Amino acid sequence: MRLEYPAAPRIAKFSKVSRERFEADFSEAFPNEAGNVSEIYESLKLPARATKGSAGYDFFMPVTVTLAPGETVKIPTGIRAEMAACYVLMLFPRSGLGFKYRLQLNNTVGIIDSDYFYSDNEGHIFAKLTNDSNEGKSVTLEVGTGFMQGIFLPYGVTTEDAVSETRNGGFGSTTKR
Repeated sequence: MRLEYPAAPRIAKFSKVSRERFEADFSEAFPNEAGNVSEIYESLKLPARATKGSAGYDFFMPVTVTLAPGETVKIPTGIRAEMAACYVLMLFPRSGLGFKYRLQLNNTVGIIDSDYFYSDNEGHIFAKLTNDSNEGKSVTLEVGTGFMQGIFLPYGVTTEDAVSETRNGGFGSTTKR
């Protein structure tokens, strides 16, 4: 007997950051690819689930990257996520890449808050990847390959919570008061 459950709530939408935002961030991360940035922007794919039972939305590589053991790369995805209040987008490496190559996100789990969408950087989602292989394996991530997955989860707050601050920035901005 196969269990059937109600459809998941539709609480978020992915979109691209502006061309200008992507060009600036991509050129900083990949200065040698700057001449192709307009073409790269046009070919960006929005995150997608592979099957109807998948919890994770795959994020896709904007360019091909090869990482030797111990190497790190910062990936501007060109993607932003608008989501309902009281939800968070959690980012994880794709399990197969972690299993085969120990490919890891440098912050272990990315946390994208619902108000990040409205920050000065347009809510541009980045990933910093490290090939942590202890077996000497290099990994090549081809353009268009899924490399991390995002899962939307609800969250709650404490009964005495009285936060009224709003975000205006990217990484680490919520601790700068």
